[in-house]
Amino acid sequence: MRVLVAGGAGYIGSHTCKALARAGHQPIVYDNLHTGHAWAVKWGPLVQGDINDPVALSAAIREHRPEAVINFAALAYVGESMVQPIRYYRNNVAGMITLIEVMRAHDVGSIVFSSSCATYGVPDRLPVVEGMQQQPINTYGRTKLMGEQILRDACAAHGLGAMALRYFNAGGADPEGELGEEHDPETHIIPLVLQAAHGMRADISLFGTDYDTPDGTCVRDYVHVTDLAAAHVAALTRCKAGTFQAYNLGAGHGASISDLIARARVLTGREIRTVEAPRRAGDPPILVADVALARQALDWAPAHSSIDDIIRTSWAWMTQSRACAMKAKAR
Repeated sequence: MRVLVAGGAGYIGSHTCKALARAGHQPIVYDNLHTGHAWAVKWGPLVQGDINDPVALSAAIREHRPEAVINFAALAYVGESMVQPIRYYRNNVAGMITLIEVMRAHDVGSIVFSSSCATYGVPDRLPVVEGMQQQPINTYGRTKLMGEQILRDACAAHGLGAMALRYFNAGGADPEGELGEEHDPETHIIPLVLQAAHGMRADISLFGTDYDTPDGTCVRDYVHVTDLAAAHVAALTRCKAGTFQAYNLGAGHGASISDLIARARVLTGREIRTVEAPRRAGDPPILVADVALARQALDWAPAHSSIDDIIRTSWAWMTQSRACAMKAKAR
């Protein structure tokens, strides 16, 4: 299958392209390289273009004739979304509309959408199941929920087949060292912790140490990026015309921030200094996914999502593989 991967030069998108190629598919990356990296495109052609540019998008689809689309193309910084909401709505929501219009014009009937647990907001019970009410508390989460709603309506009205995959906390790096997490600025907890271990930052902030959890710090569900990539490959062949489906992707269990740092100290052999900081508004004490539906519908299981696997592969990327990738980029 030929698959247009919008945002395929980014963190999860590039890992998914590798998984697609391993499964015998042909990924075609469509990315404006605003946050993605050309060096991460290794398993198919790169078409540089913006998701809000229907002319460039049409040209890419006309040239490469994909049979399906995976959409990772989104701005994804929660804090930034609150101070630049119109930019987020234009990219994440208007971009989805443009993408669907172009797909329809070229008879591309299936799409897998990179959604988020941010659509749930602060859940009123745990673990989080797909049927729970979605009440996002930030602009980023609202744009993802709007993307899902647009797809629901397009499925009903136009016969599109769509699947939304709601990630919890993505982490880790390609076990073979070809890809890893490269954000600027970095906001994700695992690379921030490892940057502190590596001496790239002085310390790591603990935003709240008085939550109603075993050690007072927030508990989150961490899922390895390789497992996320595998779920996208599985989803591609299960989109049904005229049907919208949504599934949680997580490990199905949680780890606290303090637990995460403790394991990072052991696995890296480094000291990691922490600084207590006030709670952040909207951070729930515990956020853990129920992944039973994804297991059943996608025949998928999080095979690499132990905290140790996530930290080991992230640390290997930061200390070894990343340098090789950067050298290759410079050639």
